[in-house]
Amino acid sequence: MADLFNEDLFLKGLEQRKATLGAEYVEKNLAAADDFTRPFQEAMTAWCWGFGWGDEVIDAKTRSMMNLSMLGALGKMHEWEIHCRGAVTNGVTEQEIRAIIHVIGIYCGVPQALECFRAAKKVLELP
Repeated sequence: MADLFNEDLFLKGLEQRKATLGAEYVEKNLAAADDFTRPFQEAMTAWCWGFGWGDEVIDAKTRSMMNLSMLGALGKMHEWEIHCRGAVTNGVTEQEIRAIIHVIGIYCGVPQALECFRAAKKVLELP
């Protein structure tokens, strides 16, 4: 099997991933990787965070807003909550998160919007 690991892209991705999700979360995630999951963690860090988030065409705040929309549409609530925390780190406001959830509700249905509101309230520490 060919070695597809690109250290430069991985390091660029690692920096962006930590900046968005927090160094502690990322380091814990990588430390938990084993021989079975490590190649995926490395590839995902390089590809998603190094390549996908690594260019300067779209700023981090906009990317976070896009991610919340897509993850909400897919119903991937564990990832939605993680990226909601990252979105706040990247400057997405409570009002913008609410507006994103409204769009998710329009295009993906009220039940999905309610799931997003539950996760957002937890992240934003709202009653």
